[in-house]
Amino acid sequence: MASSFPSMFVVILSLLLVFFSGSSRAQLSTTYYSKTCPNVLTKVKSAVQSAISKEKRAGAALLRLHFHDCFVNGCDGSVLLDDTSSFTGEKNANPNKNSARGFDVVDDIKTEVEKACPGVVSCADILAIAARDSVTILGGRSWNVKLGRRDATTASQSAANNGIPQPTSSLSTLISDFSNVGLSTKDMIALSGMHLSALK
Repeated sequence: MASSFPSMFVVILSLLLVFFSGSSRAQLSTTYYSKTCPNVLTKVKSAVQSAISKEKRAGAALLRLHFHDCFVNGCDGSVLLDDTSSFTGEKNANPNKNSARGFDVVDDIKTEVEKACPGVVSCADILAIAARDSVTILGGRSWNVKLGRRDATTASQSAANNGIPQPTSSLSTLISDFSNVGLSTKDMIALSGMHLSALK
């Protein structure tokens, strides 16, 4: 089964570029941290490599986590937020509960990045870089990740329950859900296949 990961990631790479690059309102740039945290890409890649070495599924899990983050209010890191007294977050929403993984990897990366560049790099950007690195480490093509996302300060379990496509949805509902965020039926099929591999 592991040998199917690289080919699957290559197939969905172009879909991710289209989907994820347009999901932030901020002005993003591939050189956003070149002066404020020039080693961020190296630190993220090293941590992702370590996680995949321990468990090959970690790469698929990080990519899935990024997808679930982006499908709810854009790629803002809201999926990473724990519940607080003022909101119930996305971690325990139906599409994520007992299936979303990789939070510990993102936490480890954030710890390392904070040591080098305190208060500079957003968790949303770390997740976007980690998703790209997962693809390349597992044999897929690389791409330039545009950076400069701002982290969410709140999250919504109901937005995740209603925004992330459900596996029990009808085909027409799934096509509509993906179309609402600018993705085609072909995109939906490729991303759905990636989800199945991430869950195994």
